[in-house]
Amino acid sequence: MICIKDIVKKYHTRHGSVTVLDHINLTINKGEKVGILGRNGSGKSTMIRLISGAEQPSSGSIERSISISWPLAFGGAFQGTLTGLDNLRFICRIYGVEFESRIDYVQEFSELGPYLKEPVKTYSSGMRARLAFAISMAVEFDCFLIDEIIAVGDSRFHEKCQYELFEKRKNRTMIIVSHQPDFIRTHCDKAAVLVSGKLYAFDQIDEAMAFYHEHSVSV
Repeated sequence: MICIKDIVKKYHTRHGSVTVLDHINLTINKGEKVGILGRNGSGKSTMIRLISGAEQPSSGSIERSISISWPLAFGGAFQGTLTGLDNLRFICRIYGVEFESRIDYVQEFSELGPYLKEPVKTYSSGMRARLAFAISMAVEFDCFLIDEIIAVGDSRFHEKCQYELFEKRKNRTMIIVSHQPDFIRTHCDKAAVLVSGKLYAFDQIDEAMAFYHEHSVSV
């Protein structure tokens, strides 16, 4: 279970303090697929970073009783001077999983070939994304955080990612943030909507969609 209690997140700017998330409450049970809808700039990615632990809230708390992934296909934590394999080794060490048994999977899934033994700083953005997604699947989690649509590589590789995540791991908890309602409707069983820093949770997807459409027009 993930329990978000009265979370506030503020950022300090040259124009003063800005409240991005304003007293957010949400409970996600194990196995649930929860979508969070919001316009660009509504705080969706901030919420994902808080849930993952990459950032800390200004106030409030997040209780986690299950293991949680980093945002999928996020390669920002890679050390550029290390090879792809060295980054895999480092991440496995952080999460306490065995490295050697993951090598073949990452080699095959990422389709990077000999580049897996080259420094990540030499990779294109697409290569980094493929490596990040492969490592995300190699280190198993109870809950996967998905920031916007998983669009990695060409259409064939994209379909491969969709199958690996949504079919082979369909029993896992997922938190998906997006501004595209159809993606949420396809993969989630409940949803919440971020509007002006407030989170409105709904048990029925259709209710969340109606609320989102109403406020995306009026805000």
